[in-house]
Amino acid sequence: MPITVDIDVMLARRKMSVGELAERVGITPANLAVLKNGRAKAVRFATLAALCEVLECQPGDLLRWEPEAGDAAGEAAGIAVSEG
Repeated sequence: MPITVDIDVMLARRKMSVGELAERVGITPANLAVLKNGRAKAVRFATLAALCEVLECQPGDLLRWEPEAGDAAGEAAGIAVSEG
């Protein structure tokens, strides 16, 4: 998936453990690990907002887009583009 999750970076900057972040955000450490390791298929805006509040950051500090090798942006998004 071309979305990279940088929660580890923010945790290190804040000198916070995964367990502490999970507790303060109100999610289980297992669910935070799924998100942190890039295995999540989706994230609720409420969860993203809580992460940003606790970590005192912006959503862009936690998530970034990187193109997959060989994929055009439309193909990666599942968008069919036709000419004419």
